Amino acid sequence: MRLLLLSVGVISTILGFVGAFLPLLPTTPFLLLAVFCFARSSDEFHNWLVRTKIYKSYVQEFYERGGYTLKKKFQLLLSVVIVVGISIYLVDNIYIKIGLSVMLLMQAIVLFTVIKTLDK
Repeated sequence: MRLLLLSVGVISTILGFVGAFLPLLPTTPFLLLAVFCFARSSDEFHNWLVRTKIYKSYVQEFYERGGYTLKKKFQLLLSVVIVVGISIYLVDNIYIKIGLSVMLLMQAIVLFTVIKTLDK
């Protein structure tokens, strides 16, 4: 079981780190899964992950407090809008543009309605 949790943790960490740079991959869920797996399989990997800059930027507040501040939500949304906006601009296929636009809208809806907004 320990090896399985460790393997899932490593794969989730890789996907989470890639997701920090590619807006189509979600960073936070993968890193939450990784920290869960590492907490049950390896203190070394767990301690390493929670010290990384990406974990602290994307996950720590959500993991510890169950949501994001309004300022953090706008920061996260802005980064996604910039990257997806560039993709929408560069793609020639109208269906892909529509799909990316719908994805962006859904991300904004989830961010502001499903995820709890924290006071400072």
